[in-house]
Amino acid sequence: MNTPCRRTMMAACTIAVAITLLPGCTTGRKALHAADFLPPTPHYDDATQWYITDRHADADIFYITSTETGDYPHADGTPCHYADTYIDSLRNPILSEMEGVDRLLSGTLNFYSPYYRQCSMQTFTSDSTIAVRMPVATNDIKKAFRHYLKHLNNQRPFILAGYSQGAMILLELLKEMDKQTYSRMIAAYAVGVSIPKEVANAIPHLIPAQTADDLGVTICYNSAKNIAGTIPIFDNNTIAINPVNWRTDSQEATLITEPSPAKPLDEQKKDTMTVKLDRHTNYLFVEGFTDQDYVLPLIGKDGNLHTREIWLYRQQLHDNIALRTARFLATRKRTSRK
Repeated sequence: MNTPCRRTMMAACTIAVAITLLPGCTTGRKALHAADFLPPTPHYDDATQWYITDRHADADIFYITSTETGDYPHADGTPCHYADTYIDSLRNPILSEMEGVDRLLSGTLNFYSPYYRQCSMQTFTSDSTIAVRMPVATNDIKKAFRHYLKHLNNQRPFILAGYSQGAMILLELLKEMDKQTYSRMIAAYAVGVSIPKEVANAIPHLIPAQTADDLGVTICYNSAKNIAGTIPIFDNNTIAINPVNWRTDSQEATLITEPSPAKPLDEQKKDTMTVKLDRHTNYLFVEGFTDQDYVLPLIGKDGNLHTREIWLYRQQLHDNIALRTARFLATRKRTSRK
């Protein structure tokens, strides 16, 4: 596998956070409060604010990226906690994730992914910073989704997908989604996020997936090697399904795949893993994972597999998206004939 492809896959399936200092924001930014500055608002009628692959398909994927940004200094030294979607050095890691997820999961579907002022990884070290900063990122994606529905989607069915920070925002889209839009949603893949009971109850269109091909449902899971690998940010999750066997009980499934997106596939052995959904914690416990370079910066710990949530199950997700889409299109076709 060549180096650019390897980089793309790693960024697609790992939260490759830029903790080092990056080029600062330009001057004249709007202050969130005295010490924070916002990058400029993305305008979604600007094609540079999108990654789009048009395969002329009958259905789309709308994908919200994970955290690819770390804190960095404004020109005057004050901190920026959000990605600037107009600065290449901040866009490039996000673009790599978009390209990689598109390549791994989309198959024949069209792929739409907006740039947005995603929060930095440091944001997720406390509940207070999450509460203050996430509305900026969430409002950007809400605007992007409205633009997508009005100008890009053309009434096609769609898969809604988000990873980590993107999955948190996905839940907000579901919360505000009207019935007409929901009727075209094939499924929602909220990967690497906690959905507590009170959150689930507040979202009428959040229906937990129960099988491999149910429609209009939400797929959610979090992975760890064992109970010691669980982390507080993903506690209290009430919705989970095993993406290897597509069951919601504790039946074990066998997963055989390469453990690392950072190494060429032909230079690593495949792991034979056992994946079991623990109904007490709603975590997937994964035995047999051998890679060492996987711990999430700042908020992760040894044994937590958050950075591998797409990579490990990439083939299962790819095939499942295709399966649910085919069933949705077939159901719509039968309905239109009546």
